Amino acid sequence: MPSKIAIINGPNLNLLGTREPNIYGAQTFADYYEQLQAEFPEVTFSYFQSNIEGELIDELHRVGFSTDGILLNAAAYTHTSVGIGDAIKAIDAPVIEIHISNTFAREDFRHQSYITPNAKGLIVGFGLNSYRLGVQSLVG
Repeated sequence: MPSKIAIINGPNLNLLGTREPNIYGAQTFADYYEQLQAEFPEVTFSYFQSNIEGELIDELHRVGFSTDGILLNAAAYTHTSVGIGDAIKAIDAPVIEIHISNTFAREDFRHQSYITPNAKGLIVGFGLNSYRLGVQSLVG
C-alpha cells in the first residue's frame, strides 16, 4: 500500500472556494486537504500548488522518484503543456490525472490532454472528491 502521495495543483487552484464556485465548489483546498489527511491517516501527503508551469515540472522531478504516487491537477496546463507530459514520462511514480470539473462537458479545447497519455489514470468531474478517488486508486 502506498504510504507517500504527493498532490500537485496547477494554475488558479489556489483560488478554490472563491473562483467560479458554480464549477469548482465553495470549499477551499486547504479545508479539503485536512479532510483528506484525516480520512487516510496511513498516508503521508505532501502538497504543492503553483501558477507557474516550470515550478510544476520541478516539483514532479523532485517528488517523482521518492513518492509512491502523485495526484496531478495541472488545470489549464493540461491542455497546453508538452513539458509537463514529458516530465511525467521521465519519473518513476505513477501519476493520476485529476480534474474537479468534467472537462469533457466544457469547451472543446479542454478535451485535449498532454497528461493523459502518460498517466496511470484519469479522474474527472467528481468535484474535490476526485482527489479522494485518486488516493483510493493508489492505496487500493
